[in-house]
Order: sequence, then C-alpha cells, then structure tokens
Amino acid sequence: MIALRLFNLFFITSTLEDECEDDRGMKTYDISLYKRGDLLVVSRIFFKHLGIYLGEGRVAHFIPDILPVFTKEKSIVAKMVTNKRLIFGVLAKAASVRVDSLADFAYGAQIQVNSTDSVQPLNGEEVAQRSEKLIGSFCYSLLWHNCKHYVMYCRYGVAFSFQTFQFCKIVRTVLFSRKIAFLSAIIGVFIILYLGAMTPFTTLPIVILPFTIWMAS
Repeated sequence: MIALRLFNLFFITSTLEDECEDDRGMKTYDISLYKRGDLLVVSRIFFKHLGIYLGEGRVAHFIPDILPVFTKEKSIVAKMVTNKRLIFGVLAKAASVRVDSLADFAYGAQIQVNSTDSVQPLNGEEVAQRSEKLIGSFCYSLLWHNCKHYVMYCRYGVAFSFQTFQFCKIVRTVLFSRKIAFLSAIIGVFIILYLGAMTPFTTLPIVILPFTIWMAS
C-alpha cells in the first residue's frame, strides 16, 4: 500500500513538474486550421504520435499510459500524459483511447495535418465517429497495436502501420536469409564437435534452427 502511494505520488509530482517546466499545456492552437475527422501528427520522444480531430479543440488518440494501472482517480488520469507516463505505459503494454485538448495532445509540439495521407480517407464525420466509438482502455503493442493502427482504422478502415511493415521487412531481410541459415548450421556443427556427443536435446535445436531460417528465407 505504501509502495502504491509512493508510486502515485511520484507520477503526480513528475506530471506537475513536466507541466510547469516549459508550460507545454499553456501553448495555444488555432482550431480554425482543423476539421472534424482530420488526422493530426505531433512529435513525442522518439516517434510520431497521431490522433483524430473531433472538433471544438478536442482530439481522440490512442496513447500508452501507466497511471490507469495504479489508480482509477479520473482527476489524476485525465491530466496530460507526460513522457514518463508514456514510456512506462509502453513497457507495461497499457494504453487507452482518450479525448484530450489540442494542447495536451500536442505536448508543446507543432501539429501537422493529414501529412500521412497516401490514399483517399473516409468521410470526416465517419472518421470522427469511428474514433469516438473506440474510447476506452486497450492493450498496447509497440509493433502491432499502436496509435498508427488506431488512426489508420478510423481514417481508412484498415488497421495497418507502414512503419511496422517496414521494420518487419528489415528484420526478415537481416535474420531470415540464406547466409544466416548457413552460419547457424556451421555454428551448430561446431557446438556438436565441442560437446563431443550427439543427443536429442542438443541435435534437434541445432538442426531445427537453420532449417527454419532456411525455409523462411
């Protein structure tokens, strides 16, 4: 119980410190620049964060947040999600679709509008309604279920992330190649020779690993 109170106190204090540090929440944005259903993009830490504009200065977005894991106090959870809360939320795979003000969503960054559009999106009202229906808590995955998947589903009807696709493509190219298959087979032979004996517990992994990589290449 004491640990929980200290944990909550740390995050509440750090949130207030972050808000006062550079007055991120005080920055104003011209709402006349945005239309209901627009896709908004801002920079957060090491990646781009995306959301759907709902109108009247409100943004629906899917963001990691550790605080709801430890407290259900709405007045605390509703505060702007700081980078500390976000990072721990990513690690805990805890996130939610929430509605914030433009200032809280942007976190002091410049807002780009519809900068990732590559195909014709759905009607703006339909996009906004889709985003509103998903408000609530969800599991988070850095690769498979992030803010990009959320806005892509709302705006285009398909939960797809080009960045995730490119990352997996690079991993496949690097790890699942014929060179890696040959290398793992050679390493396996050396391991067998070093052990001096072949048993099912040593032979099967050494055979299965290069075979699997070979078939996936």
